[in-house]
Amino acid sequence: MKILLIGEFSNVHWTLAEGLRALGHQVTVVSDGDRWKNYPRDVNLQRRHLDDSSRLSRLGGAVRYLCDLARIWPTLKGYDIVQLINPVFIDLKAERLWPFYQFLRRHNGRVFLGAFGIDYYWVKVGCDCKTFRYSDFNFGSQLRDYPFMHTMIHDWLKGAKGELNQRIAEDCDGIITGLYEYEMCYRPFFPQKTRFIPFPIDLSSITPVATLHTLSYSPLRFFIGIQRSRSAYKGTDMMLSALQRLQADFGSECVAIVKAENVPFTQYQEMMNSSHVLLDQLYSYTPAMNALLAMAKGLIVVGGGEEEQYQLLDEQELRPIINVQPTEQDVYDQIANRLLSGRENIRQLQLDSVEYIRRHHDHIKVAKNYLDFYNSPSASRQAPLPPTEL
Repeated sequence: MKILLIGEFSNVHWTLAEGLRALGHQVTVVSDGDRWKNYPRDVNLQRRHLDDSSRLSRLGGAVRYLCDLARIWPTLKGYDIVQLINPVFIDLKAERLWPFYQFLRRHNGRVFLGAFGIDYYWVKVGCDCKTFRYSDFNFGSQLRDYPFMHTMIHDWLKGAKGELNQRIAEDCDGIITGLYEYEMCYRPFFPQKTRFIPFPIDLSSITPVATLHTLSYSPLRFFIGIQRSRSAYKGTDMMLSALQRLQADFGSECVAIVKAENVPFTQYQEMMNSSHVLLDQLYSYTPAMNALLAMAKGLIVVGGGEEEQYQLLDEQELRPIINVQPTEQDVYDQIANRLLSGRENIRQLQLDSVEYIRRHHDHIKVAKNYLDFYNSPSASRQAPLPPTEL
């Protein structure tokens, strides 16, 4: 088949493309590389910024981007499958995106929507304070309170992004959810055309990091990635604080902290490769692409590993993730008890991490699941269930 993947989050589309190509399909990835992360793509849709931040410069950059779209978009025809990374699939305001979607719909075969990140349904369900015990939006029955959350609610529940998301979800042929949380958000509204498929990881391109069984008296290197604008949202602020307390209590001879702040993907990987443990996604039930990549390398992940996500994968044996509750103290306690005071468990956790990726996230297996859904009779226009009010 001829397949078009538009947009990028955390290298999902490029890794999926590699799996689909290995199975003999022709795939084109069109994206901006997920901005500063600069992931690979076939067609570049990154905004070309000028040298200064003046209003005139920004206007010039916008004009150049629209010229790029005018040149590229008419060529996106004749594909059997089109998949969008998100309802906001190119770097334009949501108010302007519907005609771009309609063009894709008119000139190609089936169109699929990815549920891989922030969108209307994720914000809506997270804010109901019922579906999840905790999430990016709630602790139990209480909504969280931080600036980025208010921005998401404004943009997705009250703004044009939410309207666009609902229109595309209702019109598209299928919706693919990449995490347990996204599955729980979309299935109640679109049960007939929602399919959970795990994120893809290309194991053939990954060399596991050195094992830790010889490090009894060496510091464990704890890696944490910081996106400055989303630190409270992702929980990395509390995770970093817990690490700093651990280093103070156990000493730098036991705990070393490797911190990456808004660095390109290649540099990020180099920093990860020098580490032994990754801290990621405090408020998640599941490991996302960053954590999955680390596990494939043999790092131990401290973050989201609730039983619900293992059940969704039908995983009965492996429990490689050190699951933490969304508090600084639990992060501290889990690391202290299971890693710093329990180094005999480290080797097995490493092996289980790599095996977990092999079982559930191998990009060839995942690509086959995508192809099965692309060709499924259930992937077609369905009337959605009526949405409930927040």
